[in-house]
Amino acid sequence: MDQKTEDFYKRLKEELANSTVWPAEYLFKFIIPSDNHKLAIIEKSFDNMGAVIKTSTSKNGKYTSISVNLTMKSAQAIVDKYQELSTIEGIISL
Repeated sequence: MDQKTEDFYKRLKEELANSTVWPAEYLFKFIIPSDNHKLAIIEKSFDNMGAVIKTSTSKNGKYTSISVNLTMKSAQAIVDKYQELSTIEGIISL
């Protein structure tokens, strides 16, 4: 992981820790190239966690946006989930 990415995750964790009482609802947002396999990986990552997952395909069908709403235990759990999913080729975390 490069320094810029490490700094981003550190800043995210600090901001979440300082602004939220845990456990708390959190909304993950991602954009991926439309690919059922990549979507399945993301869905499986949140399996059995009580997540509400909504997807929407772009007008031309090239991209899929994914919103995942669930209760997270801590700021670190959110950072861990983003890092876990960052290995998916083409994923954009919002």
